[in-house]
Amino acid sequence: MQAVKVGVLGLGTVGGGTVNVLRRNIIDITRRAGRDIEITRAAVRSLDRSTICSTEGIVLTTDAMEVVNDPEIQIVVELIGGTELAHDLVLKAIENGKHVVTANKALIALHGNELFAKAQENGVTIAFEAAVAGGIPIIKAMREGLAANSIEWLAGIINGTGNFILTEMRDKGRDFVDVLAEAQALGYAEADPEFDVEGIDAAHKLTIMASIAFGIPLQFDKAFTEGISKISQEDVKYAGELGYRIKHLGITKKTEQGVELRVHPTLIPHRRLIANVDGVMNAVLVQGDAVGPTLYYGAGAGSDATASAVVADIIDIVRALTTDPENRVPHLAFQPDTLADTPILPMSEVVTSYYLRIHTQDKPGVLADITRILGEQGISIEAILQKQPEHHNGVVPVIILTQEIVEKNMDAAIKQIEALSSVNESVMRVRMESLG
Repeated sequence: MQAVKVGVLGLGTVGGGTVNVLRRNIIDITRRAGRDIEITRAAVRSLDRSTICSTEGIVLTTDAMEVVNDPEIQIVVELIGGTELAHDLVLKAIENGKHVVTANKALIALHGNELFAKAQENGVTIAFEAAVAGGIPIIKAMREGLAANSIEWLAGIINGTGNFILTEMRDKGRDFVDVLAEAQALGYAEADPEFDVEGIDAAHKLTIMASIAFGIPLQFDKAFTEGISKISQEDVKYAGELGYRIKHLGITKKTEQGVELRVHPTLIPHRRLIANVDGVMNAVLVQGDAVGPTLYYGAGAGSDATASAVVADIIDIVRALTTDPENRVPHLAFQPDTLADTPILPMSEVVTSYYLRIHTQDKPGVLADITRILGEQGISIEAILQKQPEHHNGVVPVIILTQEIVEKNMDAAIKQIEALSSVNESVMRVRMESLG
C-alpha cells in the first residue's frame, strides 16, 4: 500500500520533534498505522536556519502555501502558531481535501467552530490532541475512553509556567517577580509572559476541553480568566498553614444553570493528588458519573512530549483514511448537529468557597465589622486565622476561609469590607475547590 505523505508547517521545537519522533519510532508507528508515513515537504521561516531535526528527504520551502497546495500531500501538520496565517493555511488545506493536525490551541479555541464545520463539509479531519496539555492524551481520553460517561466537571493544571512559579514560591519562599524572571531565563516563560501568568493560555485549552466534555460549541470569549501575579508569598504560606496549596487551575463544571468556564488561582486541599503536581508538569482531573475521578499527568510542553501527541494524531488519521467520514470520531466528541446550547455562566453566578486575606488596623471591633458584613451577605465562615501585627505598623493580616457562596455576594461583601476605614488595602481573594 502506498505511503501516506505528510507536509509540516514549521520545523521549530514541536515540528522538529515531530520529525525526530516519527523517524525514531518508524517501525512501531508503521505497525500501528498499517501504512508507511513519510514527511515529504516542510515550510520553514528561513532556508539558512538550522533545525533540531534532520531534513534529509524533505523538500523545504519558505512558502507554506506550497505545502498546502501540493497535490501529493494528504495530511498537513500546522505547527507555526498564531491565528491569522495559521487560520488561512488550515482553511486552504481543508478546501484542498487534506486532513489537518495542529498543536495550535488558540486557533482551535478561537476558530474551531468554523474550521470543524468546514472540515465536515469536505469530509476531512482536524486532529488537535497536542493543543491541550502537550503529551498528555486528554482529548482522546475524553472523546473515546470516557465516551460512556456523563462528564460532571474537570479541573486542570494546564500551564507549566504558572505551575513552576507557584511551586518555587511554595518550596523556596521566593516572590512572584523573582521566580518569573527565572522562568523567563529558563525559557519556560516568554519575554511577554501575559498569556501564561494571566491565564489566557490555560483558558484556550479549557475552552477546548469544556466543549468535548459537555458537547457545547467553543466559546473562549465567555471564559473567565484571572492570573497569579497578585499571589504573594504570604498567601502561599498562609494557605499551607491551613492545609491547602495554591494552584492556577482551569475549571469547568456543568450545573443546572449552565456551564462554568473559569481560570484562576485556587486553594485546594494539600492531600489531593493534583495539589502535588509541581514544577512545569501538567495534570487534568476529570469526574465522570460512571468512572468517578480520573487523573491524567505528564509533560505539558516540550519537543518530544508534544510531538508524541502530534504523531499520535497522524497515526489516527492514517488509520481512518479509508473510513466513511460520517463514522469518524466527531471533532468535539458529539455529532455536530447535536451540540447543546447550554449557556456559559457569568462568573458572578458561580458558586464556590473562598480564601480572603484582609490587612486591617489593629483596633477593637474590626473583626466584628468584617464578620457582620459577611453575615449580611449570607456568607458562612469556615475558619479564621489572625496573625501578629506586621513590622510594628499596627497592620494585622486576617485570613478567612468561607463556605460556598455565589460570587456576586462575595463581590458585594468585599466592596463593603474595603470601604471600612480600618481596611487600607484591597482584599486578596482566592477561590477554593475541594475537588472531591
